[in-house]
Amino acid sequence: MIIKLTPQEIKSYNRTLWGIVIGGFSFIVLLLLCVNFGLFGALPSFRDLENPKSNLASEIMSDDKRVLGKYFVQNRSNVSFKQISPNVINALIATEDNRFYNHSGIDFGRTFSIVFYNMIGHKQGGSTITQQLAKNLFNGAQGAHNPIKRIIQKLQEWIIAVRIERNYTKEEIITMYLNTVDFGSYNTFGISSAAATYFNTAPANLTPEQAALLVRMVNAPTMFNPVRHPDKAMEGRNFVLYRMSQENYLTDGQYQEFKARPLGLNFHPTDHTEGLATYFRAILKKDVQKVMEEKGIAKPDGTQYDLDRDGLKIYTTINYDMQQYAEDAQRKYMRELQAQFNDHWHGYNLRKSIKNYDLLIDQGMRRSDRYRALKQQGKSEEEIKTDFNTPAAMDIFTWRGDIDTTMKPIDSIVYSKLTLRNALMSMDPTTGSIKAWVGGIDFKHYKYDQVQMGARQVGSTAKPFTYAVAIANGYSPCMQVNNVPDTIRGYGTPWCPGSEASSTIPGMITLRSALAHSQNWVTAHVMKEVTPTPVAALIKKMGITSAVPAYPSICLGVFDASVFDMTGAYSAFVNHGLWTEPTYLVRIEDKNGNVLYENKPRLIQAMEEQTAYVMTYMLKGVIDEGTGQRLRWKYGFTNPIGGKTGTTQQNSDGWFIGITPQLVTGIWTGCEDRDIHFRSTRLGEGANTALPIFALYMKQVYANSSLGIKKNVDFAPPKNGVTTVLDCGQYNQQQQSQPGTDEVDKKLGF
Repeated sequence: MIIKLTPQEIKSYNRTLWGIVIGGFSFIVLLLLCVNFGLFGALPSFRDLENPKSNLASEIMSDDKRVLGKYFVQNRSNVSFKQISPNVINALIATEDNRFYNHSGIDFGRTFSIVFYNMIGHKQGGSTITQQLAKNLFNGAQGAHNPIKRIIQKLQEWIIAVRIERNYTKEEIITMYLNTVDFGSYNTFGISSAAATYFNTAPANLTPEQAALLVRMVNAPTMFNPVRHPDKAMEGRNFVLYRMSQENYLTDGQYQEFKARPLGLNFHPTDHTEGLATYFRAILKKDVQKVMEEKGIAKPDGTQYDLDRDGLKIYTTINYDMQQYAEDAQRKYMRELQAQFNDHWHGYNLRKSIKNYDLLIDQGMRRSDRYRALKQQGKSEEEIKTDFNTPAAMDIFTWRGDIDTTMKPIDSIVYSKLTLRNALMSMDPTTGSIKAWVGGIDFKHYKYDQVQMGARQVGSTAKPFTYAVAIANGYSPCMQVNNVPDTIRGYGTPWCPGSEASSTIPGMITLRSALAHSQNWVTAHVMKEVTPTPVAALIKKMGITSAVPAYPSICLGVFDASVFDMTGAYSAFVNHGLWTEPTYLVRIEDKNGNVLYENKPRLIQAMEEQTAYVMTYMLKGVIDEGTGQRLRWKYGFTNPIGGKTGTTQQNSDGWFIGITPQLVTGIWTGCEDRDIHFRSTRLGEGANTALPIFALYMKQVYANSSLGIKKNVDFAPPKNGVTTVLDCGQYNQQQQSQPGTDEVDKKLGF
């Protein structure tokens, strides 16, 4: 049935229709005006558009400008347009906004094409790249579930998008977008982090199919996550490749080729407890925060910099390759050493064999996170002990990787106590630049840093300090001493060290051989002659920050010191007697490259140049004929190397500090508690627990010629020559030709 309308009715309908259209349009215009003038919330100013507030990760840079790690709330790093592969740009435009270069921020015509893609199952939004950028930078997901707020938010995005288009080029807009977009899981924000996380590469190197996969994650990062949903990710990636072919960024043949490829993931999630130099990064963060606070370094508005949000660049002395070599060496040998330790203790009753066993386990329990959590819950001591003796799910560290298992928490404490720890620091002795820092065996499970925070008894690695004082006072490395007990009096209780019969060399022995074979009695005799005070003073002058009392026993290393301090001290021997403060922080820059801080290490002339050179000759003897010989016969080193092993009482600590003309490396190994250790010196000595890591590390360092660490360079003699006679045959002839020498030697005990 056809209804005929009168002219008056048609006129009335037209007026109503136009009234709705004009009224709706006027309402939208009014809303836009209200939004523009900030009645629904302030819009970002031009200054805000120039400096968008986003959580930008701070990057830790190695000495060769590679990223060691990041500090972040959101793992985001900015890159420039030139640092992004054209494949990423093409994939993004083809899929998200194919008229990107033609509109001014808003593309109303895009809505119709989006409806089609949504109908065929490829869910997409109607926003342009510029609108999405506006949302990412300034609105987030506010009001997404409230229709009224969502409309206002959409209008805000339109206005911000237009402002962005007016103030930035298209290249700048697409770069900002790719730097801010969320790639979902694993705290991954921005194309740089996404490329590193999913493909372990830089954004400039992304291939078409890699770029397509990442671009498909832009609007649905969970759905198209290639780790959790590989099938969906493959489907989404191929759709982007299809769109790239439709927009003529790929030929049909290329589309078919890339479509047939596997996902090809090289998954490297970024986490504060994983990656390279984890212990170093934790120490560095505290140090940078301390420096900025003490120096009053602040942002232009007076607020403090936030390392997790302000995108600083922290340049360090750490060498990326050398750090990797150090960690590899530790991982390889400690796995073997732990097996030795486990076999060594297999079948023993630990409670009967280990001193203070029950006390150590109880202390370990009370220091654990589990104990503190139960205490906070109000549990009694009896309830806590019951909990620790009830099997529970555990994530434990092993050298074969973490293991999820079920065991009693108290047994996990025992397991941890019997796990050997290790630390390494390697530095350039002339500049003080630290090249590698391995603070422990696994930062996730054992966060205590043993390089700088940990101080352990140094054992025989302290002996060179006493010999250095003797050399400075005219003693010769060729001087002979009768290797017999010599009691030192005048410092409280008379003191004379012990000496294992199996390692004691009887009769007359030169000072160089005494140091090489780590003879306690000769070292004590030298201490008796030079007295403790100058030795303690030299130790402090060489950078040891822990307490060093002026007692005779310091010649055998009864004091505690860190790997950091001991490695720095040995560097003075190599650096012509000049102690250079070990340094790892070079400078700090803000996100725009402005220098906020530059570090300058301290220098101290700890000893005369000739004394230092003679000590390198003495330390070379340790490797040539003494306790460090296995570097020669087992690991095949024939080049100039010096060093000193160290083993403390009951084999609780094993040390090795190796010196070369260009690199000094200190290594410590031991358990968390000194009462848990190898029962035999053959296994527990530094030559077995620490030296092999040095050997494995240096093999890789020497193999990489780009590092500039030359293998066959010897220690440089003093500029004015060497007056100390190092040839013992010549020395003996001189002694015999000097009348009265024998009488003097007898008085001194030589």
